Amino acid sequence: MAKIKIGISACLLGEKVRYDGGHKLDHYITKTLGKYFEWLPVCPEVESGLPVPREAMHLQGDHLSPTPLLVTIKTGVDHTERMLKWSRKKLNILEQEELCGFIFKSRSPSSGIEGVTIYTPSGTPVGKGAGLFGGAFVRHFPLLPVIDDGRLHDPNLRENFIERVFVYKRWRDFLKNGTSIRDLVSFHTGHKLLIFSHSPKHLSALGRLVSYPKGHRPEDIFSRYIELLMEGLRLLSTVKKNTNVLLHIAGYFKKKLSPDDKLEFFEAIESYHKGYVPLIVPIVLINHYIRKFDEPYLKNQHYLQPNPLELMLRKPFY
Repeated sequence: MAKIKIGISACLLGEKVRYDGGHKLDHYITKTLGKYFEWLPVCPEVESGLPVPREAMHLQGDHLSPTPLLVTIKTGVDHTERMLKWSRKKLNILEQEELCGFIFKSRSPSSGIEGVTIYTPSGTPVGKGAGLFGGAFVRHFPLLPVIDDGRLHDPNLRENFIERVFVYKRWRDFLKNGTSIRDLVSFHTGHKLLIFSHSPKHLSALGRLVSYPKGHRPEDIFSRYIELLMEGLRLLSTVKKNTNVLLHIAGYFKKKLSPDDKLEFFEAIESYHKGYVPLIVPIVLINHYIRKFDEPYLKNQHYLQPNPLELMLRKPFY
């Protein structure tokens, strides 16, 4: 499988671009995700012309300021316009890169996407927001999966991000080959259970969209479909939602399993529901039955293997 192109804050790859001349190398990113992702490193501060090392900066503003300023902490030099001008150019360049996601440096006044502290001119924390480039990126690419390095180490948020990256890559590949509503129906069918595990509401809306396309241009349907899909997938899976999916899957085997196998299957689902085992346990059992009975619908469901096993996801007890 070709690697998936992901934008990333350059310091997370070990590049010495931080204000103090250091880096924030993340070994999970480079050694684990790096097996599947092709990195496109970005450092807003260096690429906009600032040196290494440089004076530290923070966001400055108040509740009346719609956009905070990017200001050096000691000398008060305002680099806001420099950063905004560079960001506009960079975002246009990134449109050509076919990115499927971006990992940002957390709490960075340039790259943070949320939770970045904003200070008053006197140095008092006044609120939280997004870094200038990080915020501009999210507004420019609202459908792209994004996360920062801090949240990446939360198991649930990490799995959600990686899952969305793989879905978005499949969508990009689909657009290169599929041009009809029939192709869209096929794409949707393979993702039904995955969407169900995040949002039954969105699954229903997407189903209606692909089922009644008359009177709408295909390009409009495609555009609305990916908007709804990525919106739904941003909602985290839960034990309750996953249990509902597992019970739905069980219906495909109710006439095929022996009484002992059926008991084992439902015990695995119940153990997951009670928090005794992770989701991967009933999933492995399901995949065994799919191979054994050659279940055509289920073997094409991305829910049952949304990303490579080597990433060791679906282990958390949630």
